[in-house]
Amino acid sequence: MNAIEGILNTTLGIVFTWVGWKTYKILWKYTPYSYPNARVRAMEAKLLTEQRFNELAESRTLQNFVASLEDTDYKETLSNVSSYSVEEIERALDASLAKTYELMFKILPKRSRDFFRLLLEEWDVRNIANVVKAKLVNEPASDYVIELGPMLPKVKAMAEAKTLEEILVILEGTPYEEPYQKLIMGNIDVRTFETELYRIYYGKLLNYALSRKDDERTILTEFVKLRIDKLNVMTILRAKMAGLSAEEIRPMLIEGGYLKLDSLLHVDSLDMALAELDSTRYGEIIREVREDAEKDISVIERAFEDYIIRKISELDRFYPLSIAAPLAYILKKEREVRKLRAMVKLIGDGLEPEVIKEFVGEVA
Repeated sequence: MNAIEGILNTTLGIVFTWVGWKTYKILWKYTPYSYPNARVRAMEAKLLTEQRFNELAESRTLQNFVASLEDTDYKETLSNVSSYSVEEIERALDASLAKTYELMFKILPKRSRDFFRLLLEEWDVRNIANVVKAKLVNEPASDYVIELGPMLPKVKAMAEAKTLEEILVILEGTPYEEPYQKLIMGNIDVRTFETELYRIYYGKLLNYALSRKDDERTILTEFVKLRIDKLNVMTILRAKMAGLSAEEIRPMLIEGGYLKLDSLLHVDSLDMALAELDSTRYGEIIREVREDAEKDISVIERAFEDYIIRKISELDRFYPLSIAAPLAYILKKEREVRKLRAMVKLIGDGLEPEVIKEFVGEVA
């Protein structure tokens, strides 16, 4: 009898230990997202609607535009605007986006913050590429700096640099030093330089995504691979329009996406490239915009961005207590800021409200 009791007690102990471990694992995995995702959903409800964008398009002056945003989350950064210039308002909008990232760093679980820091590095890549291209054609590089990214102080220093060699010193010790050195030594052209920057960036993103576990790995890997595919598809389509060969295009592509690109590389025209894409997982995107794409290829890029947001939003519904909710939100917020920036320029140029509505509706 004592032996049976001992076996039962041991069995119960193992069962309770297993249940306790599984409970801890579930709590560790999901509970940290309860508060931040509730905050994110509240912020998502405040994103500007299409009706609100139409109202903003009627502003006619930049002063009215700023005043119309006083009841939004942009109020804090726009309150510092004094000259009401296009550049000053754009900087205020960028500052608002930066604050959104800062909030994510504060409220998200520690294990998720690194990915959002990596996302911010894309602004470093854009800034570095823009500054270098401006310097090479003797344009004022500071005009092309977006006030975002961990390397912003270095980027501003690059914009103020007197020589290309001075920029190399500024980039010393960063991942972008080597491709820049190749550029100024004449070993690669500026197009290849920009590709190298994005290859480094997406390599870091993908390595991080693949290092995660369970639903976080699923969500982040899907996001990164979709972004890589978008970049590669747009590169190929633009290259086909320019008449480049498969051998010329191949070095411009980024590894790590879903798509097998060989057949797409070897088509002879944009029309054939679109037909090839129609049979891939992105066929629904192409079919939605095929007619417009033959006139303006940028509609495909906008459709891709919307598609990525839809896919991450679907994952959010499937994994409601996960990184999908803040990721979907930050993508929507970036799209909103892009639309507002475009609107600021159009209002500043004095365009009519109906023209602004049509144009901003096309901005991804």
